[in-house]
Amino acid sequence: MDTILSSDGTSIAYRRRGEGPPVVLVGGALSTAETEEPLARLLASRFEVVTYDRRGRGASGDAARYAVAREIDDLAALAAVTGGLPAVFGVGAGGALALEAQAAGLPADRLAVYEPTYTPGPAGLLFKADCTARLHRLLSAGDRGGAVELFLTVTGVPAGTVARMRRAPLWRTLESVAHTLAYDDALLGDGSVPSGRFASVTARTLVVCGGFSSATARSSTRLLAQALPRGRHRTLTGQTRELAPQAIAPVLAEFFGRDAYARQAS
Repeated sequence: MDTILSSDGTSIAYRRRGEGPPVVLVGGALSTAETEEPLARLLASRFEVVTYDRRGRGASGDAARYAVAREIDDLAALAAVTGGLPAVFGVGAGGALALEAQAAGLPADRLAVYEPTYTPGPAGLLFKADCTARLHRLLSAGDRGGAVELFLTVTGVPAGTVARMRRAPLWRTLESVAHTLAYDDALLGDGSVPSGRFASVTARTLVVCGGFSSATARSSTRLLAQALPRGRHRTLTGQTRELAPQAIAPVLAEFFGRDAYARQAS
């Protein structure tokens, strides 16, 4: 992987593959550049695809204190690496990061996001506040495994599956990035869709959810699409929170590829 320095001096590791108009993939909770590789390979026949380890993960560095603004700077540095006007796709909290970055002025051609995990509504905001408090208690106590289990449980992974995951070699990898769950939590604020701030998102934006995802995910993505000046919504039949790369790749290829070479040339 190559590296680039973000504005605060943090080293961000990234990988480029393919040729064509640039696309940056932004991973969600507990993910790294490796997590995004299957989708990157599917898109690389038409695009130059950038995957990266978000700060605090994998081969990237970190800072003593986290701030959403620093992650926005990281994404801006990667956009500059492409030498063009990139399209950006983010999953979960990575989608929230992509939107926050564009609202803050990130030069991006088009955005697509899959189920940013907002929880609007009175019950949703109470749920988010409770999860935030529990997450910070676990991390403060050094219970990385407990933090990972909390995240998996509240996102719908059955208890039996979590128990089996704890016994698998993958669990150590998840624990190694457990502290970044607090970063994702900060990106989502109080759980409401930040409609006022996202009124500044100028890019054409595709907001996607899975047809088999939770009712909360489906309704919140519709609210998000309505809050974006150039947003539109799409439901992927048969998909859940665990998005299949083969299902989203053709959607992104169509949305990002439309007139992409003409826009790149201009």
